[in-house]
Amino acid sequence: MFQRLREDVGCVFDRDPAARNHFEVLTSYPGVHALMLHRMNHWLWRHGLRWLARFLSVFARLLTGIEIHPGARIGRRFFIDHGLGVVIGETAEVGDDCTLYQGVTLGGTSWEAGKRHPTLGDDVVVGAGAKVLGPLTVGTGARIGSNAVVVKDVPEHATMVGIPARVARIAAESAPMSEADQRRAETARRIGFEAYGATRDMPDPVANAINAILDHVHHTDARLQEMCSALRALGAQVNDSEIPDIEHCGIDEASTDDRTSSADKR
Repeated sequence: MFQRLREDVGCVFDRDPAARNHFEVLTSYPGVHALMLHRMNHWLWRHGLRWLARFLSVFARLLTGIEIHPGARIGRRFFIDHGLGVVIGETAEVGDDCTLYQGVTLGGTSWEAGKRHPTLGDDVVVGAGAKVLGPLTVGTGARIGSNAVVVKDVPEHATMVGIPARVARIAAESAPMSEADQRRAETARRIGFEAYGATRDMPDPVANAINAILDHVHHTDARLQEMCSALRALGAQVNDSEIPDIEHCGIDEASTDDRTSSADKR
């Protein structure tokens, strides 16, 4: 019991950089409170004390804003971040090392008895506001984007986005990168940009715009190389110096302090 509690508290530090110490996590994280109460309620449910389990789950919902049916099966190192509005149904099953954000629903689509809620594999992340509906299976390592509505099985290591949710990409170490993705990654490396790893068909306008810029930079470089080669063929002298990489654009703390002190003086 205490080993499970240590794991449930310890996993918070791996997934929330705002967590400072164990006392803070135990006293001010509603996701941890909801999980602790659910562990107790689930024990009561399995031992036939179902009315008491349901009654205490109502108290847990009022305390935390998170509704977990005492019949739901939840694995180890489960973390609900922020938590308000999370609903987990009776026949839902959650694997180990899963993370849910606020507003997530693991709900059913049928009034029939029996399995009617989703099953999440290990290491699944469900983004804020997402709905996973029905007796479907979410594969190990899958990621479900914010506000997505999932109504069919999710492959392992897939990223799901949209309404209804569809596979945006499947992460696989053995899967080769496409020629376009390789070109973008190389261009991004040269100009000092850390690539998103997004594909053009992902419904992310920012990622799509960045990919379009990287494509444009690549084609511009290729044309400049052709122009330089043509000029050399005509006997012109062309500067062969390398184009410097773009420096990191992070905010310099010293300069920020200087600007702050200058503003105070004014």
